[in-house]
Parts: sequence; structure tokens; C-alpha cells
Amino acid sequence: MAGILLSFLLSLLGRGGGDIPAAINWGDEAFAQIDYTAAAARYEEALAAHPGEPDLLWRLARVSVCRAEVAEAEARGKLLAEAESYARRCLAADSLKGEGHTWLAGALGYIALDAETERKLRLSRELEREAERAIEINPRDDAAWSILGSFYRALGNVGWLERALASLFVGSVPGGGYAEAESALKKAIAIAPDVMRHHYELGILYIDMGRKEDARRALEKAGTLAVRTAIDRPRLEKIRELLAGPDFR
Repeated sequence: MAGILLSFLLSLLGRGGGDIPAAINWGDEAFAQIDYTAAAARYEEALAAHPGEPDLLWRLARVSVCRAEVAEAEARGKLLAEAESYARRCLAADSLKGEGHTWLAGALGYIALDAETERKLRLSRELEREAERAIEINPRDDAAWSILGSFYRALGNVGWLERALASLFVGSVPGGGYAEAESALKKAIAIAPDVMRHHYELGILYIDMGRKEDARRALEKAGTLAVRTAIDRPRLEKIRELLAGPDFR
């Protein structure tokens, strides 16, 4: 009986915010179940006891990015600002924490979408640096490769005249385009073939490139994969919409 009581008391102690491994484990489980509110609460509880813990900070950045992906406009901006802040705090605590660079790049990419031209270019240059730094630290970071691939796809959609004008008025535009996007996304897929995002982004890239059969194969593959993040649900709807559209009939 005493042993049972002791085990019970220890389990209660283990649920406190000071138990980082347990907090990360429970938070990660909630994240995997797409319960972002519970995941964030678990990480934040532990962070209150350990304010500079990088493994909690990058996870909070990731949660905020994933929540922002499916949020309304007003909440989206707040969540992205939180994600950027968490990622920067992570890197201030440990500049070699690759995931901090990855999720800073992820946050900056979404922030740049709604930014004015000058800030968009500044953010894009930093995004590229952060994603590349994440890959330098961990060449098998599929999320960083995927973010970089999406970034290069966006650059591929910027015409030479727009690049020239942007360079003239607000500074240099990062290099890269469709070829770099394809290479990066294929690396993400090679590392994590079961992640819907990587195949979906490759399919969208091939649509932009006019490679419809390649696009069909990539999107069909994406449509067979499990939902891992909240944004995957609307992705599945978009995949069905695209494949049923005139371009693929």
C-alpha cells in the first residue's frame, strides 16, 4: 500500500511544470493529435519554470505557426508574432538549436506574405538564411528543406522585371527559383516521404512549371497521406479541387 501511495505522489510531482521531459512528451502527444491548445498549455507550463529552455521554445514556435495556418486574419497575425518571438528566444538561448532556425523561417515566411515590399524582401532574405542555417545544423531537417522549397517556388514566380525593380529600389532579391525549389522539396520527401506538405508543395510547384502529369502524381500521392497538422485538412480539400479541375481532366 505504501508503495502504491508513493508511486501516486511521484506521478503527481512528475506532472509539475518543472518536469521538462514529461512536459515535452505530453505536449508532443497533444501536438500529434492536433490538439494545439493542450500542447501549448503543456509547453508553457514547463516554460514558466524554465524560461530559457530552447526545446520548449522551439516547440511553442512550431505550435504557433501551425495554429496560425488555420486561423482567421486577426488571430493569425498575433500567432505569427508569438511564433517569431518564441523562435528568437530559442536561438538567443542556443544558437545551434536547428529547430529554432526552422520555425523562425516558417514564421517569417507567413509574416512576409502580408508585409509591404521592402519588409517582404528583408524578411525573405532572413528566411533563406534561417532555413539554410537549420539545414547546416541538421541536413535531415525535412521541415527546413520544405520551407526552403516553398520559398524558392515563390521566387520562381517573381519575374525578372519585378526582381530588377525590387533590387533597384529596396535592395537585392534572393536568388533561386523553380529548379532550386524542386531540389529542396525532393530532399524533404526523401527524408520524410509520409509528410503531406512536401508532396503537396511539389505538386503546386509542378503546376506553376506547367508539368501537369508530374503535378498530378505529386498531388495524388499527397492525397493518400495521413493528416498530421491542422492545415492538412484544407490541403486535402484543395487537392481534390485541383485534381477535379479542368487542368487535370
